[in-house]
Formats: sequence, structure tokens, C-alpha cells
Amino acid sequence: MTRKSKHGDAGFLMQGSILAIASIVSRIVGLAYRIPLKATIGSSGNGFYGNAYEIYNIILLISSYSLPLAVSKLVASRMAKGHVKDANKVLHGALLFAFISGGAASLFLFFGAEYICVHIIKNPLVAIALKVLAPTLFIVAILGVIRGFFQGLGTMIPSAVSQIVEQIVNAIVSIVAATILFSYGSKIGGVLGHPVLYAAAYGAAGGTLGTCIGALFGLIFVFFIFIAFKKVFKKMVKRDKHRNNETYGDIMWILIMTIIPVLLSTTVYNISSFIDLGIYNNIMSSQGYTIEEFNNLWGIFSGQYKVLINIPLAIAGAMAASVVPSLTAAFDSQEKDSVKRQINMANRFVMIIAFPCAIGMMVLASPIMQLLFNDDSKTAMLMLVIGGCSVIFYSLSTLSNGILQGLNKMTIPVKNALIALVAHVVLLVILMFAFHLNIFAVVIANAFYALLMCFLNQSAVLSYSGAYIDIKRVVLAPLEASAVMGFVVYLLYKMFDALLSLTTSTRLANAIACLLSIAIGAIIYFFALFFFKGIDEETLAKFPGGAKLCQIAYNLHLLR
Repeated sequence: MTRKSKHGDAGFLMQGSILAIASIVSRIVGLAYRIPLKATIGSSGNGFYGNAYEIYNIILLISSYSLPLAVSKLVASRMAKGHVKDANKVLHGALLFAFISGGAASLFLFFGAEYICVHIIKNPLVAIALKVLAPTLFIVAILGVIRGFFQGLGTMIPSAVSQIVEQIVNAIVSIVAATILFSYGSKIGGVLGHPVLYAAAYGAAGGTLGTCIGALFGLIFVFFIFIAFKKVFKKMVKRDKHRNNETYGDIMWILIMTIIPVLLSTTVYNISSFIDLGIYNNIMSSQGYTIEEFNNLWGIFSGQYKVLINIPLAIAGAMAASVVPSLTAAFDSQEKDSVKRQINMANRFVMIIAFPCAIGMMVLASPIMQLLFNDDSKTAMLMLVIGGCSVIFYSLSTLSNGILQGLNKMTIPVKNALIALVAHVVLLVILMFAFHLNIFAVVIANAFYALLMCFLNQSAVLSYSGAYIDIKRVVLAPLEASAVMGFVVYLLYKMFDALLSLTTSTRLANAIACLLSIAIGAIIYFFALFFFKGIDEETLAKFPGGAKLCQIAYNLHLLR
């Protein structure tokens, strides 16, 4: 293995870890602000908020969601060959594309909000929050290009820090705006005869305003980073003496041809949420449920269950973002061994996190829902118990999606997502019509969709890369360690909760018991992972602070 390959293998894991940590911090901040937000706007407001986001996300997917990945892939490919001028042209071409697609999407969403909400999702008041979200599409498109450019250069730090900045601003503005607009909506609703619904709808719009302002601050941050880096990059461009540079026409064509399959795969991969919303609202309405009833259930699903599930999924998304430019460079350079190593390492990293998160959420479903959302309902608990396994499936399918794109197999994820989507929709309709499972049908169908995507994508990765996944170390070891952790954590929680309930309130007892159990569970998992040989010194050393982690492991006699 060449020195370059070694650094490339370690580098992508290090950069992915940095982005993963930032993503986790961002998700935790997001989770933290959703607690007071839910307390302000209620489950009904959460439902409006969730509905607006499902529509916003699908327009975002179509307009610009694929831009960071496409830009990072194209920039990395050209930088690996030393073609800095062409990488610069990719940036300019992508910015032009972002201006057009982001601007058009913003206008479409703003002026089409009422039609979508009245005629498609049958929830007219969602239009208020949707119009507030519309400008965000333009901001996020530009932000995505600059993030993708830095990722293509091999650094995730601008993306990582800007994510945290964006989320902190989002949290502050969301809570303040939701509080103000909730009160305003209540007054308007009082005049119109529906004070509760209008208060919830306007409160949700306040929550979405935070998303827009947060994205704007994220863009301002990366713009200043870009300006600071511009002088260095100009020198790199001047040093590029290679001839036969690509024209802007060539760049735009390649960019579009890269964006289209990435766009199709990410759209089909993520469109299930929008389809779920349409099917769910229409079937629930036809079965006699009121808007408030099925909106409340969707609010728990989107504002509590999905928020929790998405926290560990941020790690898989970060690793996928990191592995695409790294794999593209290795693949274009014909470094087959490096490609195989990176695939194995990425899978190990993701599974080490996904398994304990999934099992922990399933074992402590009710305590976690009570701790974070003050919700001790059976509905919220069952969602997490039933759907917790989807953390594993979505993590693997998200990662394998990125790996296939890094291997230039751009159409494979599209085909796999279409197959899984059709099966998902059929199952959802059957579960809702035949078994009347309402929101639980959505949870089960989502888990099935992720499982099918995981199987199809992983099969394709192994087939096209020639990589071999070490089942013992990648799957069995973290599964066994997580099972031990889950069993102990469950017993610890029951013991702590019973003892603390004798001297404190039920809510405080749950909070302390839950946090203590999770903390001890993390330590148990760390030890169990070494016992089952799920991690070794080589892998541990490649994480941020790897040298210190290895030293701790040696001191504890976990490594010899």
C-alpha cells in the first residue's frame, strides 16, 4: 500500500468523524430546541410543522439536495489529477446551477403552497409555515455548493462548523418566533372561530422561520471561510500548468449528468416521507379521523420519533459525505485495495454506532420519550420500539448509497430505491386499509423500506467493488456488544427508577434513572466491543483523538 493510500484511508475516516461529530451536535441542538418548541405549539403544531417539512424536503431534494455530493465528487476527481482550474470551473458552474434551481424552487414553493396544502395533503393551514420556508431553498442551494467544494478538497471542517452555527441560530430563532406567532395566531383564530388550530399553525410557521435564518447564518459563515481561502486557491489555480482544460460547457454538462442520477437516487430514496404523508392523510380522513386527530399522531411521528431516529443517522450521512470524494479519488486512480479498505472501514464505523443506538432506543423507548418530550403515551413508546431497528437499516442504506456513487455506479441506487419504494407503498396501503394500523403502518413500512434498500445496496456494493465485509467484526461483534448493553441497561433503569421513585417525583426519577443507565450503558458497550473483538488498535487510532483512546484502552488492558 502506498503512503498516499494509507493517508487517504485514514483521512476519510478522520474527516468523516469530524463531520459526524458536528452532525451529532447539530442533531442534539435540534432535539433540545424541539422540546420547548413542542411545549409551545403542542402536538397539533408539531403536526403542521412536520407536514410543512415533508413538502419542503421533497422540493429541496428535487432542486438542490444533490449539489454538495455532486460538487464534492467532481472537485475531488479533478484535484486528484492536479486539474485545479477545472475544479474551479466546477465551483462556478455549480453556483450558477444553484442560483437557477434554488431560485426557481423558492418561487414555486411560495406561490404553490396553498394549492399543495389544499389539494394534495388536505391540510390547508400548513401553507402558512410552507411560505415561510420557501426562501430557505435558495439559501440552502448556495450553501450546499460551497460545502461540497470544501468537501471535494478533502476538508469537512467548514461544513461541520457551519452546521453547528446554523443549528444554534435555528434553535434560538425558532423558539422566539414560535412563541410570538403562536400568540398572534391565537388572536386571528379567535376572530375566525378556530383559535387553537390557527395558534398551532402560526406557531409552526415561527418554528420554520428559524430554519431559514439558521441557513442564512450558515451561508454567511462559509462565505467568510471561502473568502479567506480564495487567495490560497488562486495560487493553486495559477500553478496548474496542464493543458486541454475543460470548457464551461463541458463542466456544466458533466455537472448536470452527475446531478441527475444523484438527484434521482436521493429523491426516490427520500420521497417516501412525502408519499407517506399523502397516503396517511387521505386514508385517515377516509376512515373518519378528524384533521386534529391524525395531525396529532403525525406530530408525534415527525416531531418525536423521527427526530430521535435521525440523530444516529447523522453519522451515516456524514460518513457517506466523506467517503464519496475519497472513494472517487481512489477509484479514478485505480487503487483497488484502498477502495476495498475504505468500504470495510466505513461499514465498521457506522455499525459500531448504529447497533447500540437502535437497541438502546428500543429498550428505553418509554423513558426516553418521557425524558425528552414529557410523553408517557403508549403510542410514542411503541413507535420507538417498533421502528428502532430502522436505525441500523437506514444507516447501512445511506452509507451504501454514497459508496455506490463514489464508485461511479450512479444509476444503481436509483433502481434499488424505486424497487424498495414500490414495495414500501404497497405495504403501507395494506397495513392502513386492511389492518387499520394508522401511524404504526407508517413506522413499519419505513423500517421495511430501509431494510430492502439496505439489502439491495449492500449487494451491489460487494458485487461492483469486490470488497469483502468481515461479518464477525462489522455485524456480529457490535450486535453482541449491544445486546449485552441493552440487557444491562434495562435492568439498571428499572432498579434506579424504582429506588428514586421512593424519594423524588416520577418525572425526576425517570430522568435520573434514564441518564444514569445510558451513561453506564455506553461504558459497558465500550468494554463489550473489545471483548467481542469488534474494534482493534488500527481502527481506534483513526478516530479523532485516536492516540488518546488507544492509550486509555491499553491502561484498561483492553488492548495488549
